[in-house]
Amino acid sequence: MPEGYDREFNARFARRLARQYRNGGLTPSAALVLDFAGSVGLEGASLLEIGGGIGDIQLEALKRGASHTTNVELSAAYESEAARLLDEAGLRDRVTRMLGVDLASTPEAVERADIVVLHRVVCCYPDYERLLGAAAGRADRAVVFSHPPRTVLARFSARAINTLYALTGNPYRAYAHMPDAMIAVLSGRGLEPRYREASGPWHVVGTVRA
Repeated sequence: MPEGYDREFNARFARRLARQYRNGGLTPSAALVLDFAGSVGLEGASLLEIGGGIGDIQLEALKRGASHTTNVELSAAYESEAARLLDEAGLRDRVTRMLGVDLASTPEAVERADIVVLHRVVCCYPDYERLLGAAAGRADRAVVFSHPPRTVLARFSARAINTLYALTGNPYRAYAHMPDAMIAVLSGRGLEPRYREASGPWHVVGTVRA
């Protein structure tokens, strides 16, 4: 299992995300993810989010009619803020939060869902093929994920971040995987790309079960 998530995505980071969500709702890229999920059909659907953090996308999916959501997370730092947001919305009984489960390594530990979401996640995981392959294996209807562009700047930034972290003893690493290769993983598992939009540095790809 990759390391460094608790250090990179700490309680301070979680509090900032929760504050931003309370003040302004979903970020534009997260809104694109939710819009695609809505186009597939959220009413009565189950949603699985990999690395969902404070659970903002899940909260909005539940408000749009999703029956239940599951969050799989490697960093414990999000849990307190996620619980507060669920209590504020009165939705705690419709959410399952699983901590310390690496979907790529143990996909069988997670129940299948209609829609699987990976927002700002693949750039934090070294083996995108295993991760997206596991996500596809848990999805009955659709997978939607976001990724940074595969530009010279993005690759340089990832290398710079990783060099700095290596020097400071931080085990976390960032990645700029090839978008077409990631989409090919899902296509090879029966999911056809139907949606591609961008917001700032994030590109959102939506795929549906053929």
